[in-house]
Order: sequence, then structure tokens, then C-alpha cells
Amino acid sequence: MASALLEPADFDQLDTWLDGMRERGVDAPQWEFCEGFLAALVCSRSPIAPSDYWPVLFDADATLETLFPDADVRSRFEALWERRWQEIATALDDDAESLDDESAYCPQALDVRSAMAAMDAPMRAQALGMEGQDDAAVAEAMAQLPSFAQLWALGFMLAVEAWPDEWLAPSREKDIAGAIEESLGAVAALCEDDTGPAEVSAYVSDAGEDGPPSMSADRLEAFGQAVWAVYDLRAAARTLGPRVAQVRHGARAPGRNDLCHCGSGKKYKKCHGAG
Repeated sequence: MASALLEPADFDQLDTWLDGMRERGVDAPQWEFCEGFLAALVCSRSPIAPSDYWPVLFDADATLETLFPDADVRSRFEALWERRWQEIATALDDDAESLDDESAYCPQALDVRSAMAAMDAPMRAQALGMEGQDDAAVAEAMAQLPSFAQLWALGFMLAVEAWPDEWLAPSREKDIAGAIEESLGAVAALCEDDTGPAEVSAYVSDAGEDGPPSMSADRLEAFGQAVWAVYDLRAAARTLGPRVAQVRHGARAPGRNDLCHCGSGKKYKKCHGAG
């Protein structure tokens, strides 16, 4: 996997493609939001098909063909998406002892408030699209910027809300059900604004200097708890396995070449019908 890890230039390219989509009128989120959504897909109990999740993440009628009319760009986007998927899955399945470990899952969350504060006034106004406006207006716009990891958490919870059954454990698995609920709560907490004092920063400039304080110490602590919660959600999904659809009396028995009802993505004859 080491040779396939995404580089900063790859994430910049993803941001550029998403910017281009917005210019074409597509309701495309920032990559940080996509990152959270993708992490939730990795942690779902059953595989969710791309044809099901693209319309949730983008426009209601979205397909990769409509999102990326250029076949070459579409192929490159799919490749980066799949590589990031594998990166996240590999990291979450590893026994990391610390989030500082090189192999640990590190969400692509930008401390945008600190990055903006590190700019000089003219550049900051330009980045906000507020050239010529007074300092008070720019300061108000700065206060409206997302809190650290807020977009990541919102993206994660969008997937949870779209497929709520993926986050349910059987009634007999009360301990796992409780752990799932607690973990989802840790991620959901980051969906709220950070209203604490600006004490720390997660932004590091190209020169290697720490950015201006932009978040509370509690926010940074909550972020760490949320990342560990994602580890727990992935472990719970692997423990429980794909959801098994309830069999209804009188329903047509699955054909051997039909997809298995458990959601594994395999044909029935090679899954639950193998016996």
C-alpha cells in the first residue's frame, strides 16, 4: 500500500475537480466533506454501491458520467477515490497504538480558520471573495468559516443518515449496539461549531511554522476521540458482518445467479446458497 498512498498533489487535484464541478452548477461539497462520507462508507456493515451513494453525495440524479463528462478525468477520479478508500480501510484495520503512528488514519481535515488567519489582510479578503470590503465584514466572514473537522463530521453523518440500518446491531448484541451509539455520538459532536477559546492550531504553513491559534483545546481532544470512534465503528462492522435481509414468507426464493440477500455483493450460489 505504501506506493499507492495519496500525495498532497492528489488531494489538490481532487479539490480542483470539485471546484470545477461547482462552476458547472453541480452541488459538490469540499473534499473534507467527501472524506468523511467515504470513511462512513468504509465503516458500513454492508457494501453500498456507487450508483447508490453518488446521488447522495452529489446531485440527486448524479452518476460518474454526468459528474465527469471527460472519460479520462472520470477514470482518474475513480482511481484516486478507490485508493483513498483502501488507505482508510487499511489504516482502520491496523492496530494503531497512537494517532501519531505513521499508519494511523488521519482524516483530511483542514484548519481553514488558522490558514486564513495566517494570510495578510489583502490575501485573506481575496480568498474569501471580499476584496474591497472593510475589515469588520471580513472578520465576520472569518467567524462563519467551518470549525476544525466540522465538514468531515458532517460528511460522515450524512452517510449514517442516508443508510441508518447499517448502524444497527441485532438486539442480542447490546454491548455492540451501545458502543456504536457512543461512537456515532463522538463523530456527531464535531458537527457543532467550536465556540471555545482559540488556543491551538492544526495548520502548518509551507515553511513548517504553526498557524495562529484557531480552535479550543477541547475541540482538538474531541477530534481525537472521533477518530478513535471511527476505528471502533469499523471494528463493529467487521464483527457483525453484512446485514441479512429479513426473509418474508411467500417471497420468491432467490435464484442461484441473483445477488445474495445479505448484501455481500456475491451471487447467491457462491454465498448463502453455497451449501
